[in-house]
Amino acid sequence: MINVPKGTKDVLPEDSYKWHYVEKAARETAALFNASEIRTPTFEATELFARGVGDTTDVVTKEMYTFIDKGNRSMTLKPEGTAGVARSFIENGLSGKAMPLKMYYITPVFRYERPQAGRLREHHQFGVEFYGSASYVTDAEVILLAKTLLNKVGVNALLLKINSIGCKECRPKYNEALKEYLRPHLGEMCPTCRERFEKNPLRIIDCKEEGCKKIVANAPSILDYLCDDCNEHFTSLQSLLSGAGVEYIVDPTIVRGLDYYTKTVFEFVSTAGGAQGTVCGGGRYDGLVSGIGGPQTPCVGFGMGLERLLGVMESLGIEIPAPAPVKVYFAPMGERAKAFAFSTANVLRAKGVSAETDHMSRSFKAQFKYADKIGAQYVVAVGDNELDSGEVAVRNMADGSSVSVQISALTDALVNL
Repeated sequence: MINVPKGTKDVLPEDSYKWHYVEKAARETAALFNASEIRTPTFEATELFARGVGDTTDVVTKEMYTFIDKGNRSMTLKPEGTAGVARSFIENGLSGKAMPLKMYYITPVFRYERPQAGRLREHHQFGVEFYGSASYVTDAEVILLAKTLLNKVGVNALLLKINSIGCKECRPKYNEALKEYLRPHLGEMCPTCRERFEKNPLRIIDCKEEGCKKIVANAPSILDYLCDDCNEHFTSLQSLLSGAGVEYIVDPTIVRGLDYYTKTVFEFVSTAGGAQGTVCGGGRYDGLVSGIGGPQTPCVGFGMGLERLLGVMESLGIEIPAPAPVKVYFAPMGERAKAFAFSTANVLRAKGVSAETDHMSRSFKAQFKYADKIGAQYVVAVGDNELDSGEVAVRNMADGSSVSVQISALTDALVNL
């Protein structure tokens, strides 16, 4: 038997409505903030992610699905959504649009990592990208969009963590101070952090190894090294969030895992028992577009894993409304009745009424059992006798009652039930 690839998961018919619910909520929330959908390819040139995401990140060095195509070009299944949007922004001349340009996407992303709860090799993201504004107001709005969606689907026990990781003016000074602090501890660090020490020491703060976490616990805080512009930006953001009633904590250990971030970074963490974990993360990345060959364009956004969100909702016991059942099931017996049931079901569908009929040549008894399994609200049993008399019985499956209806008036009667 051929099995589903490791780290991937089927979404079965009985569960797909949960995805529809969350995706609908995401689209509706994006519309509230005047964001429009953008769709980018599932695979891109590998260089895009190496330059955009950063060649020192775990994503690029360890986790990408990369292949050589028939034209001998290196292609990669996208490991995140932001870089592809930046490429599209440049290639399609979107800098000429009215700014800010607010975009969102719902997309599969691919990362080769050890499968575990909440982490799959193929998962799906709802992402938001706001282009063109360098203002802290835009940072606050993106954060509020994420919070609005999480609250909309019932995830209210949240902790918002924010930080600033500076810019190209102030971060080098911090990197030097951080390296000076870390240098005596290099021998105690994991191999990955020793490698990061020269190339990107800020990433060491994000290490999940217990030994490294203990070492960086007393490291200098980047907040003490922010330039005046970054400090003012971060202070103003905090003031705006507080004024909007958004609770948060400042956490200097939040640096995010991708190299393109500058200034504001944030995470939403679920605080409910049994559902703890980051459900959304993002920040500002003002150098991404120019870094891959486009015009200097300030940007801010976030990514939210839908599998992770659905898992948190399940842990919290949040009930997702099930779809409405089939309204009418036709139980035909005989060839004439099958033709009648088929045509009448299609008339009802054209009028917006969900309808189903027998496809398996079952007995009446078996058809009623099937109708009950699929949750049909009403069953119309029809055979030669009913067609000859011009009258059928419509059974209410909830209480077992039946009413006789003239076939000539059947579709109107079923529409109005």
